Amino acid sequence: MTNSTEAQKPQNTKKNKKKGATLDTFYGAKIQNTEQIEEDIQENSPKSSKGNRNSPQTHEEFESEMTKKMEALWEEKWEIMQKKFMHLQNQFDQTVKENQALKQELIKQSQNTKKLEENIKYLTDKVIDLENRGRRENLRIIGLPEEPEINTKLDMVIQDIIKENCPEILEQGGNTATDRAHRTPSTLNPQKTTPRNVIAKFQSYQTKEKILQEARKRQFRYKGIPIRVTQDLASSTLNDRKAWNMIFRKARELGLQPRISYPAKLTIYFQGKVWAFNKIEDFQLFAKKRPELCGKFDTENQRARNT
Repeated sequence: MTNSTEAQKPQNTKKNKKKGATLDTFYGAKIQNTEQIEEDIQENSPKSSKGNRNSPQTHEEFESEMTKKMEALWEEKWEIMQKKFMHLQNQFDQTVKENQALKQELIKQSQNTKKLEENIKYLTDKVIDLENRGRRENLRIIGLPEEPEINTKLDMVIQDIIKENCPEILEQGGNTATDRAHRTPSTLNPQKTTPRNVIAKFQSYQTKEKILQEARKRQFRYKGIPIRVTQDLASSTLNDRKAWNMIFRKARELGLQPRISYPAKLTIYFQGKVWAFNKIEDFQLFAKKRPELCGKFDTENQRARNT
């Protein structure tokens, strides 16, 4: 009888080994870490015996069992992943719908904004037109000296201007009386060397128009001092008219007979026709297409000066 003792099995250090953290995968599904899976495989794997080579479970059966377990595990994880994917897909579809709704709302708001801008422009133009119509009996006198004896008797000075420059109106018995006359702005700026404009409101629109027509024909003067007489208009309309200054002067040099008609429209006489322009851009395009005018109007510098 042989007293053979099996060598004492080494203590399984893997059981005492500190296990790693679990792996969070597939949108939160947890599986055991690789060390734990290896321990389970070693514990459940068939043990070989020196005295008896027959294992209670064959290696093939063990592999088949473990394969089924892994397939069941991955099938469970696959179902979880599919549910997560479907949840994300639903969220994406909902986001797409919300974005489409926001896009439609944005288009609607843009259309409403455009309508509001059009209405504002329409109302603004109406207000400016009403202001200009309220000034239809007015004349603006530019360059009248800033002197106390003139400022205190502007009504009489205006009558003197009429007598000096267009006496025929008086001879025809026209009503040259004014309701009022004043300087604008009302306060004098000592830093400015040019005199303030004078606004005169006539009682007769017809008389005002006759004076204005004469002022367009020749240079008006007051006691020999050159002055200008123009239509009194709203400030925005005056600015629109001033935008044409450079083009107007050049057109006059070229003999195009330019005129600024109400409210701020340029008209010229070219090649036997009268042409009208509401915007500088329209005139620029017109001039570029005519060899006789192309390059003679520096409209780029004109626009830069106005900005």
